Amino acid sequence: MKLFLRYFSLLTFFFIAQTSSVKAQRLKQDSIVQLYGVVMTADSLRAIPAASVIVVNKGRGTITNGDGVFSIVVMKGDKITFSSVGFKDKTVDIPTNWNTNEMSVIQLLVADTNYLPATILKPRPTREQFERDFVNNRFDDDSYEIARQNIDEQKRRALIAALPADGREAVNFQLRQQANKYYYNGQLPPMNILNPLAWADFIKAWKRGDFKNKN
Repeated sequence: MKLFLRYFSLLTFFFIAQTSSVKAQRLKQDSIVQLYGVVMTADSLRAIPAASVIVVNKGRGTITNGDGVFSIVVMKGDKITFSSVGFKDKTVDIPTNWNTNEMSVIQLLVADTNYLPATILKPRPTREQFERDFVNNRFDDDSYEIARQNIDEQKRRALIAALPADGREAVNFQLRQQANKYYYNGQLPPMNILNPLAWADFIKAWKRGDFKNKN
């Protein structure tokens, strides 16, 4: 008798669970709505292609085709936002008491007017006007001194010597080193002590003072 009651209880539990699952599945199916329609302009009733149809807070949506037509599956109670560049956004609610699983809509979007700041067009200055304004332009002493230091030859040489090579320069240097190694593979490389061009570069560097003590 106890075994019979146990099996009867298990069967009753499985039956109730299955019934609840079927009801939940039917309720979910009843909540699904196939939303389709067309998005058009409110003033001229022209189709708006590539308009966004987004389900709010659901992270999904679609866009209209070239004729402004769209189709998307939504749930009852969802909020749908229609948007497009140059038009004001429009949000509509899917009714929770909608009695069918299909819904069509013709959504009209109102043009959004953007006011840009005025653009003033001036004629191109003549050569005489440019030379006059350039000569009469005044700079602060600090700015002038900074500009003078930036074009100083010794400072530029010091910056070049202290500035590390970037990625392109480092790769190019490595490629040149490898190419030079492969070029003279199996033979002695030439000595620069007998190269007149190397001597000319050395003399120019000596005259510039590249070998002087920087300290």
